[in-house]
Amino acid sequence: QLQLVESGGGLVQPGGSLRLSCAASGFTLDYYAIGWFRQAPGKEREGVLCISSSGSRRNYADSVKGRFTISRDSAKNTVSLQMNSLKPEDTAVYYCAAARWGSSCLGEANFASWGQGTQVTVSS
Repeated sequence: QLQLVESGGGLVQPGGSLRLSCAASGFTLDYYAIGWFRQAPGKEREGVLCISSSGSRRNYADSVKGRFTISRDSAKNTVSLQMNSLKPEDTAVYYCAAARWGSSCLGEANFASWGQGTQVTVSS
């Protein structure tokens, strides 16, 4: 199983921004589709955004369109989730995950390796 570590979570006021980072150890993220998922209290985990190994992107959640973006930094071996115009309903634990080798941005079951998550709280 691949090791992934998320960072960058925290407390932010509504309308603010956060940048989450997903770092890998022992393997190159560029070769994998990487997805960001989130789980709010009392709710099921949902997909947010995904970037494939070729750089194409898939948006899983209409609620983040125009506010969240996903990108890779190959030099740092990270995948970032830039979150702007944050809303209280964005409050959740955010996870990054690597898809199975050779696969792309499909459903959650396609993601085999998960980080521990980072808490994002949007509140005044």
